[in-house]
Amino acid sequence: MSMPDLKGLLETAQRIQSEVARVREELGRNTVVGETGGGLCRCTANGKGEVLSLAIDDAIVGDKKMIEDLAVGAVNIALGRARETAEAAMARVTGGLPLPPGLAGI
Repeated sequence: MSMPDLKGLLETAQRIQSEVARVREELGRNTVVGETGGGLCRCTANGKGEVLSLAIDDAIVGDKKMIEDLAVGAVNIALGRARETAEAAMARVTGGLPLPPGLAGI
């Protein structure tokens, strides 16, 4: 590999690194929602895979098992959507090149 090619490669890597940092910050501001039970349980997460809130409808407050099941489902849906959002955003930055696990921030 000649020196100009190496220099270009390093510049590209730095640009991608900068874009990845920008996208990770942006993902922290974006939210996704997962609902179960027809909206009886709703989980909001950010694009970094952090759960921001969990809302449970008063209609199911007395049913502990239902709450647990619906909460797990809503959280899993929200986190799955957060992962998909992060993967899509990172693919746009890297031109589809695979990133090491965890680099997207989730």
